[in-house]
Amino acid sequence: MPVNLQGILVNQSYLASPSDLNNLLFSPDSDFKQTMVELQGCTDFKTEPWSLDNDGDSLKRVVTYTTAPSKLVKAVRATEEQTYLKADGKEYAVLLSVSTPDVPCGTYFRTEILFRIMPGPEVDSQQQTSHLVISWRMNFLQSTMMKSMIENGARQGLEQNYAQFSDLLSQKVKPIDVEGSGSDKEQVLASLQGGEESDWKIAFLYFCNFGVLSSLFVSLYIILHVLRVNPSAVQGLEFPGLDLPDSLSEIIMGGLLFLQVQRILKNITCFVQARGQKGGDHGVKAKGDGWLLTVALIEGIKLAPVDATGFSDPYVVFTCNGKTRTSSIKFQTLEPQWNEIFEFDAMDDPPSVMSVHVYDFDGPFDEVTSLGHAEINFVKSNLSELADVWIPLKGNLAQSWQSKLHLRIFLNNSKGTGMVTEYLSKMEKEVGKKMTLRSPRTNTAFQELFSLPAEEFLISSFTCYLKRKLPTQGHLFLSPRTIGFYSSMFGRKTKFYFLWEDIEDIQGIPQSISSWSPSIIITLHKGRGMDAKHGAKSMDNGKLKFCLQSFASFSVANRTIMALWKARSLSTELKVQLAEEQSQINTLQSEDSGVFVGIEDAKSLQMTEVYSSTISTNMASLMEVFAGGSLEMKVMEKVGCQKYSATQWESDKPNEYQRQIHYKFSKKLSPVGGEVTGTQQKSPMPNKKGWIIEEVMELQGVLLGDFFTLHIKYQIEDLAPKQRSSNVQVSLGIEWSKSTRHQKRIEKNVFSSSSARLKEMFNLASRELSHGAK
Repeated sequence: MPVNLQGILVNQSYLASPSDLNNLLFSPDSDFKQTMVELQGCTDFKTEPWSLDNDGDSLKRVVTYTTAPSKLVKAVRATEEQTYLKADGKEYAVLLSVSTPDVPCGTYFRTEILFRIMPGPEVDSQQQTSHLVISWRMNFLQSTMMKSMIENGARQGLEQNYAQFSDLLSQKVKPIDVEGSGSDKEQVLASLQGGEESDWKIAFLYFCNFGVLSSLFVSLYIILHVLRVNPSAVQGLEFPGLDLPDSLSEIIMGGLLFLQVQRILKNITCFVQARGQKGGDHGVKAKGDGWLLTVALIEGIKLAPVDATGFSDPYVVFTCNGKTRTSSIKFQTLEPQWNEIFEFDAMDDPPSVMSVHVYDFDGPFDEVTSLGHAEINFVKSNLSELADVWIPLKGNLAQSWQSKLHLRIFLNNSKGTGMVTEYLSKMEKEVGKKMTLRSPRTNTAFQELFSLPAEEFLISSFTCYLKRKLPTQGHLFLSPRTIGFYSSMFGRKTKFYFLWEDIEDIQGIPQSISSWSPSIIITLHKGRGMDAKHGAKSMDNGKLKFCLQSFASFSVANRTIMALWKARSLSTELKVQLAEEQSQINTLQSEDSGVFVGIEDAKSLQMTEVYSSTISTNMASLMEVFAGGSLEMKVMEKVGCQKYSATQWESDKPNEYQRQIHYKFSKKLSPVGGEVTGTQQKSPMPNKKGWIIEEVMELQGVLLGDFFTLHIKYQIEDLAPKQRSSNVQVSLGIEWSKSTRHQKRIEKNVFSSSSARLKEMFNLASRELSHGAK
């Protein structure tokens, strides 16, 4: 089943089987699609029959219609290609690729919409249900400056259209409320029948096997033999009361008898000990208020046989947040039926993972044999899907036998929305700064960006650089269970996250000669966080290392990251020790109470031309301003960029180069000082007559400097090489990551000062080049 696309349009369960819902939406005999397009004011609806494509590998059809005119766009022809990605009778996935070539820039993109139809929750009426998730994304075939405007317009139109879609579908099929359905935890758990088996029945299953029966037979046979024979005469080294073996065969039989008796006694001891654990932790109730985790262990299938009898004695151990729960032992079976319920004590934070281990019982002090293991990741899993799930086990034995466990997992918050406020208040004391409760819109944008569950909420965000071969500027997002990074620079996106529990160590590296700003080095446990491997600076012995630097406020970022990590990962004793050590540190100053506006809002970046001029210097000479040589250093120092430094241009793609720059503001540029770290990308113009240089600047030590990022685009074109003249155009844009009431004032100031600095920069460069030519 493919994963959801970027944005969610519909997420609803219906009282219909997955096949019936699929037929309603996509069957040739269904008029649902036609009714839908007519409801939206579309005309000229035509649909082609379904046909096999790619030598029978996929099922496709094409639907065409004319869209209704809007205030901005006239009526246009739309072509919708529908392709089945999955259809097995229980689950269905259909991808819609919609093209509208007649709209502005319509040939540059396609809108992709994914329908996922899955089995839904159980209900009291025992009727089949289905769960429908519809997601979307924009697939850009060519780059365009209108990208953000196109995406925003498409999102608004799709949200409106699929609101009508949901209303129409609700008239055809009854939607169900998951919270009020039979999937409710209490109703589901009440249906489990963990009936006790009698000790005599279990003893029969445990001892009724060839090994035990053969041992009993040999023992009984020898006892009868001893009763029927007369005592032999004392001979050799014997004396009355001591009868030694008279032949080699008697020695062998005596040894076999000893081993058989020892085996029987061991089996009896293990059985008695195991029956003492027959209830496990079943019935242990959770204590306290907060996040309550309930696990119902239903059954297991295809477990590996490890006993000589061809069976196993399996039991299961669940571990979450340092707490364990153990099931009862099921004797001599490869298909155990448990029907047991386990609850974990309430937690202040939602759990990230739960480990599951299945063992074979040989005795309380014997080395256990693993029958398989698994990990439940609550961050990457949908709680509704965990309500009834088969978990494949890992491990050599489990994978060779394809072992699985049937679980029902429920995670509930008994404190409701007050839990978030309490959590933020607790972290405020740890960090020493005010933490603002984010709006539902902001949290939804954060959840959609990283495909996180609804219970995950944003705590804080920082602008920083991810240091790899080529440093990447972006945003660092912190939530109770995850730390994530997102960047979208020069059309390239970098996105990843990992769990706080994945982290082995965090180190703060002070500023040095080789690094112009302090850094945070995050090292993960071996083998953890491999989904984020593409963002790591290095990997040492299976441990990923991430390097983050150039924070607007390093002390606040470092303290927030350390507090969240230690809150999730350290023991109570170490947390107390940390609190004692940090109680002597002064409380950090609070940042401005800006609100993260979300990645989607930051994409709406408009570039404004702030400088344009024709300079009497050829393009090759003028490009020395960006060459890293003496001319660039001299010009930048004179315009107020002190301690200016630039790395060498490095090529990551053909005809595309990147480098990093760093400098401090002089009093002339900023009365309060401050510094800049930036990334520049250089590429040739499409006509090959000049260069385009795009620059992303991040400000530190400037009031509200972490609220925005500056984007500068230089276009330097050679007009007439023989006449030694070049055309220079510079555009500026401001990308806001947090909102502030001073936004317009800051924009006016930035545009004004930047225009003056750019004019002075190119005038100085022109004069220096002219003097050099003379």
